[in-house]
Amino acid sequence: MKYSAVVDSYEKLQGHSGRLAIRDVLAELLKQTPEDELPMLVYLTQGKLLPDYEGVELGIADKLALRALHTASGKPVELVRETYIRSGDIGTAAEKLLEESRQESLFSEQLTLKRVYDTLFAIAKTSGEGSIEAKLKDLVNLLNDASAKEAKYILRTAMGELRLGVADYTILDACAIALLGEKGHRKALERAYNVSSDLGYVVQLASQKGLKGVERVQVQIGKPIRPMLAERLPTAEEILKKMGGDVAIEYKLDGERAQMHKNGNKVEIFSRRLEVITNTYPDVAEYVRQYVKGKQVILEGEVVAINTVTGEYYPFQELMHRRRKHGIEAIMKQYPVAVNFFDVLFSDGQDLTGRPYSERRAELERIVQVTEFTRPVPAKRTKSAEEIEKYMEDSIAAGGEGLMIKDPQAVYTAGARGFGWIKLKREYRSELTDTIDLVIVGAIHGRGRRAGVYGAFLLAAYDDKKNDFPTITKIGTGFSDEDLEKLPKLLKPYESLVKPANVESQLVPDVWYKPKVVIETIASEITLSPSYPAGLDAVRKGSGLALRFPKFTGKVRDEKGPEDATTVKEIVEIYGMQLKKIKSE
Repeated sequence: MKYSAVVDSYEKLQGHSGRLAIRDVLAELLKQTPEDELPMLVYLTQGKLLPDYEGVELGIADKLALRALHTASGKPVELVRETYIRSGDIGTAAEKLLEESRQESLFSEQLTLKRVYDTLFAIAKTSGEGSIEAKLKDLVNLLNDASAKEAKYILRTAMGELRLGVADYTILDACAIALLGEKGHRKALERAYNVSSDLGYVVQLASQKGLKGVERVQVQIGKPIRPMLAERLPTAEEILKKMGGDVAIEYKLDGERAQMHKNGNKVEIFSRRLEVITNTYPDVAEYVRQYVKGKQVILEGEVVAINTVTGEYYPFQELMHRRRKHGIEAIMKQYPVAVNFFDVLFSDGQDLTGRPYSERRAELERIVQVTEFTRPVPAKRTKSAEEIEKYMEDSIAAGGEGLMIKDPQAVYTAGARGFGWIKLKREYRSELTDTIDLVIVGAIHGRGRRAGVYGAFLLAAYDDKKNDFPTITKIGTGFSDEDLEKLPKLLKPYESLVKPANVESQLVPDVWYKPKVVIETIASEITLSPSYPAGLDAVRKGSGLALRFPKFTGKVRDEKGPEDATTVKEIVEIYGMQLKKIKSE
């Protein structure tokens, strides 16, 4: 397939904001794409090269992209840099500079989708000595054969800033129409995607095998299942009413959510982001091998740092010491962990995701051996709001954050957020006492005591409708001297010369960052604000929402991707709960 055909469709997508119009453009593009190239097209449109669990990351630094554009265009380095900064987008800069430097009709070799994909894949996999020059050479060769418009999307893709506004589920909508011939088949596609976590595979399967093939997709050991997510409600009484008066309550622990796949003696562990983290937790893999019955099992659990002398659980930030590539054995002994299993999704040939929670819990208790380091998470059934409140106190006393309250009849809805699970942390008062996970998108230089380091950070929520990051607050409190030393190093790879295209902000920080690093915050309350675009017009025309007196809790949530940050929808819901609580007092 010609890459120019893909680019033409991308250009049309840029001109649309409505979901249905975007769906229709994608549907036409899918119809044009050869069957064997469908996964390539889907991954690139997602801004990826492979599913997340494969661990192949797309995204080169500004400097390398600018060098490639300088070489391909023949323009002076200063002009390339200035054009990029003025336009605020590497793609726009590439299109402008290359239109000025070449006649597109002179090119004899037309780019194909496969060549673009294969080259970007090779760039992503290149590492070690001489890798920068090798990547530069590959990228320049691609740009030399590209039209100005093709170069626009090649560089956007290479930098991880494609910005088409295309959500995964919109691709599924388009697939239902283009390849299955009916919009109503979308649910089957969604189910297949949620249990396989591989959108390219699902779309190609729809083309090859039709609806019956898609419906046959089952949970598979080694392929992570997209996690089920919980809703929020402010009180035990409201939760009981929502769930019909009979609920299961579990400790919500302050650890890292993990999905564990056991296949005989082989164990693979996936993070909430569906990345492989087996090397981070080899001890957890051994616990699953030893203390979980069954040859083929998929479980979910919370990995928590533990004091092996007292049995007490440490807070989440202690786990961060385990996030390293070298010296794992030594750090494993220094920071031991325990696993509290809270669900089983597959057990010796049986897909349990369609079974009610009560049955999954019974199976979990059957297969998990209780030891110093393993147990099913503490849980009980109740119909009493008072008992829920008491159990929450027990959870917090044991080092937890609150409770997960689950509908005993609810199936496991992979990849979805719903009221089958509801999290209850602490009572909502006029103060905001629940934590909020936000993405760092900018930094402000410090003054006085903080001269030479950052004094504050600009934070954003995630807007899952627009697939971007509107800012919601600046934060400058709660940071230790150690935090202020570590964060710039952590953020350095994501520094951007211009405001990232997927960030909405009226405020301009001293340094911009691509949305990658998620931190946990707390605040006194959520307020209306004309200065921040998060939740703009959702409560009052012309006003967004902001955090009042935000504070860093000390937790960098590196197990969460930027799309796992608290959503604008959740912020609006929390604001509504907060108002409701104030009015009732």
